[in-house]
Formats: sequence, C-alpha cells, structure tokens
Amino acid sequence: MRSGAGLGEGMSELPPILVFDLDGTLADTAPDLIATLNVLLAREGLPLQAPQAARALVGGGARALIERGFAVAGEPPRRERVDALVSAFLAHYEAHIADETRLFPGAQAALERFQQAGFALAVCTNKPEPLARLLLERLGEARRFAAICGRETFPMAKPDGRVLHATIALARGDPKRALMVGDSKTDIETARNAGAPMVAVDFGYSDPPVAQLSPDKVISHFDELWGAAAALLG
Repeated sequence: MRSGAGLGEGMSELPPILVFDLDGTLADTAPDLIATLNVLLAREGLPLQAPQAARALVGGGARALIERGFAVAGEPPRRERVDALVSAFLAHYEAHIADETRLFPGAQAALERFQQAGFALAVCTNKPEPLARLLLERLGEARRFAAICGRETFPMAKPDGRVLHATIALARGDPKRALMVGDSKTDIETARNAGAPMVAVDFGYSDPPVAQLSPDKVISHFDELWGAAAALLG
C-alpha cells in the first residue's frame, strides 16, 4: 500500500484519527521516572533501584511508582507521607523530564507517515497534561498533535471511554475512524469502553504481557502500525 492510500479516503469531512498513550507507548519515559524515584529514595537513605529491574515498577503513575519503589526498597511509605512524596517527585521529574527519555524506535517515522496521509493525531494519557505537553515539546513532537489530553483535561480519566471520545472531539477527528494505540490494560479498557479498535505495543510497561489482555492487534515495532491500522480501519 502506498503511503496515504486506502486508509479511510473520502469517507468523511473529518479526518481519521490515531490516539496515542504516552508513557510506554510513544516514549520510553522509564529512565527519567526511575531516576526521579531514586532521588527520593536517596533522600530517605534507602537503597536505589537498578534502572532495568525497576522498569517493572513503572506504568501506574507517580503515586503507584513511589509506593511500589519504596516497598521494594524495604520501607513502604506511610499513607500520610505519600502526598508530600508525590509533590516532591513531580517537582524533580518536571525539571528532568527529558534527560534520558526518547521516542521508541520508529515512532517519529510512523507519526510522520500518518500525518502525511491525512490523519489527525492526538495523545490521551493519565500523565498530568502540563507534563505531557512539556515532554512532547522537549522531544520536538508537540506540534504534530491536534490534542494533548492528560489526567485533569476532562472530569474523568482512563479507562473511562468518555475520555477517548472527548479527545477525538477536541482533535476534530472522525470518531467512526478512530484507533487507539497503547501499552496497558488501562488503554485496552479505555478503547473497549469507547467502542474503538485498539493496537497494543508489546514494548511498554504492561504486566502481564499486553498480548494476554486480548487487544485487537499487537505490534512489536512502530513499523508495523501502518498495517495494523489498515486492518482495523479498512
């Protein structure tokens, strides 16, 4: 298939749309998230977590990462301290949000291909919206997205399907030709709740492996996204 041909041509005045999760889908954010966790652990005199081993802790947001990381380090945080730890985490993370974070291999080329083919692109993440925007700006990709939606953009959050519908509407995409791309159970449930097809990447932060969660398609590299979108959108 030549680029731009076949995927939803001439069916609607609104463009077909791809909606991406961010952490573990478009960008490998684990290095900077784990580095920030280690800053907090060091302040508490607790053992640091090895970056590769600690990747399994990533994927549920800052609060979950702190709770998991401190527990693994041998000192689960007291409930009354978690809010303060989250605030400290977010402050440090914002200042170091793209020290080591990079797009996953093939992501930039895939975004370019779909954009050139007339697709609208959007991000729907449970990361705070200001941090999502900042990260995409630092990575040089924010301009590609018609909408960048985070945890507080709407009154609800993923996996509520209304979040996906609202993101599509904000990006002025065609809800009948919308595809979600993510790496987690939350993303799969969001797409299901919205009645949209879903492509899962298997290189993200899902535990268990995302293929076990029965997404519509699974890809192992962004080079496979064009074919997956063609199969699901027609």
